[in-house]
Amino acid sequence: MAEKEKIKPIYCELQGYFSEAPADGGVNLDMLEQVNQAIENLHRVTGDDYTCFNMVSEMEPGDSPMYAALGADLYRSKLKGLIMSLYGRHFSDEVPPFSGTPTAVFSQQQEQSQSFQMKMVLEVQSIIDEKLSKLDESKIKEKGFLEKVKSSLSSIRSVAQLLSFILSTAKDFGLRIDELKELFM
Repeated sequence: MAEKEKIKPIYCELQGYFSEAPADGGVNLDMLEQVNQAIENLHRVTGDDYTCFNMVSEMEPGDSPMYAALGADLYRSKLKGLIMSLYGRHFSDEVPPFSGTPTAVFSQQQEQSQSFQMKMVLEVQSIIDEKLSKLDESKIKEKGFLEKVKSSLSSIRSVAQLLSFILSTAKDFGLRIDELKELFM
């Protein structure tokens, strides 16, 4: 288990390199050296031979070593192979890398939810603006209620919170449900 704990940072480091790998073009020497250093660290920690994943630049005659590069496809292929090898040997009890992890799915759902909530708040604000412009001056409590709700919209984080706030504010202003319905219809 101690070995797994020592390997985990390197495993994550390699996943980071893969996530930042260019889709096309070349990979510079600095990137190759970073991966090769991680491979050396793996050998030191595990004693296993990972040299088949070492990154060797494809230098053309006359190329400056500073600008020598490895093709992005080969770089990504070797890096992915190394990550999957580590996964198979040490982390098979975890969610496989490159599988569209639940974290990514959760993040996407969270973004969609936040987007929906923002649209909802903007729509409520638009309705309130329209109602305020058409509201008769004699409707003081209705106007006060709408202004209070409008001023608090920026702090609303969910549909449930919005509904709760509207109902409690309506109660504070002495508005009945039928009056509330009339305001928003």
